[in-house]
Amino acid sequence: MLSRTGPERFIDEVAVFRSALARPIASAAVLEQMLERIYRSFEQQDFYRYDVFNERDKAPATMMSLFDLQQELRAAVASWHEQGLMSRPAQKSARDCLRAARYAIDILGELWIGYKQLPEDAKPYRAFSGANHNTLFNRAFPRDADGSMDFYSGDLILTRGSLHNSAAIARIGDVDSQFSHVAVVYVDARGQYWAVESLIEVGGAITPLDKWLEHNIGRAVLFRHRDPVLAQRAATLIHDRVRHSLDPGGKTILYDFSMTLDPKTHNLYCSKLVRRAFKEASDGAVLLPTFTTRLDMKNRDFPRRIGVTAVETFAPGDLELEPDFDIVAEWRDYRVTSELRLKDIIMDKLFEWMERDGYKFDETLKIRLISILGRLASYFSQDVKEMIDSVIPVVPVNMKRSAIAAIAMLHETAEPIYQELKVYEKERTERSGVPLHPREVRQILERMHDTKGARIGYLTRPLD
Repeated sequence: MLSRTGPERFIDEVAVFRSALARPIASAAVLEQMLERIYRSFEQQDFYRYDVFNERDKAPATMMSLFDLQQELRAAVASWHEQGLMSRPAQKSARDCLRAARYAIDILGELWIGYKQLPEDAKPYRAFSGANHNTLFNRAFPRDADGSMDFYSGDLILTRGSLHNSAAIARIGDVDSQFSHVAVVYVDARGQYWAVESLIEVGGAITPLDKWLEHNIGRAVLFRHRDPVLAQRAATLIHDRVRHSLDPGGKTILYDFSMTLDPKTHNLYCSKLVRRAFKEASDGAVLLPTFTTRLDMKNRDFPRRIGVTAVETFAPGDLELEPDFDIVAEWRDYRVTSELRLKDIIMDKLFEWMERDGYKFDETLKIRLISILGRLASYFSQDVKEMIDSVIPVVPVNMKRSAIAAIAMLHETAEPIYQELKVYEKERTERSGVPLHPREVRQILERMHDTKGARIGYLTRPLD
């Protein structure tokens, strides 16, 4: 190999990963090893050594190359699935690769905008808008003459909000995801666009899509089923069901905290709403997801408190590998991606410490009072709830007091850690021009863990 002088080309690393994906795979074990190698290569990269971090103008092309690589990996997953090679470890490694590539794109986008942060009194951009390469488009899908895209009935939009509980939803299972919510697009006969979803606060909901896209979204991915007739039927079916539930005398669809896939339940959580739509639209032929998330951790303190009883579920992020859906476009606001990344990794570590070291939440009198007030407020009208939501969070009538307490304790535990990490991130970026690598964030968190001992926020570890 020829020796190089100066920074190495990151695009060459992407070409190596692309070449690996194209090789024939003989067994599930070989596939697992190959995907794990790709992920570890991303995980161990030192950003300083690459040209793109010294020549900022190369960032957009590198971001698009990484996005193309993600689409090639998804296409390969569909082929490996047909061959019976997608074992549980292979699924996890494939998701790890997608996550690592997404973080790399985020960091390049942050570099491109000069590491600007979202002002405290501002909201993220409207999803799928922005002029700084915020939206990356799948080359297989045509766009309008002005470069914009359209939404179709039955499209799914996978999103991530900025709250710590959004990070918890994304990371609660056995696969680390970067997404916490999904909604179905519905286009009515008058050409009006709607988002159909199930929210913790209100259950089944229908919102004008333009308004929905402006609601504090940090990242979003637009998925499209390869059968447009089925997708439109699914959107119409679920829209009509939620609409009827909201009519006077209709049976309200509450949020399903159990996260079970039980077909008999009337209540729905966000991705179960998607599952119900496509299952019924296909007369039972399409059962999402192909690759499920497992919730079989030995320490079930947090899932138990929030009401999760499922051991296997359909988490929003499971759509990432769904073979019959294509990604049309992916969007993020680079002013908030560093915040999302830090909160992701914090939640990774909190759940890891719960599982590894036996940490459990220790409820105090303050938390108990907050949760009791939250339960009482759940019986107020929606208008009153919205008036007092700055003091008491909006809580649905079927949310247990223990769930309110757990979410409050999770936030109060994660937020000080996040604020401390922000200081490290700011110092690092100002000093070197490169943000903390996810690997470095994990190392800092482990050092924090070692110094905090038996109590981390509201988490306590059993005495030896």
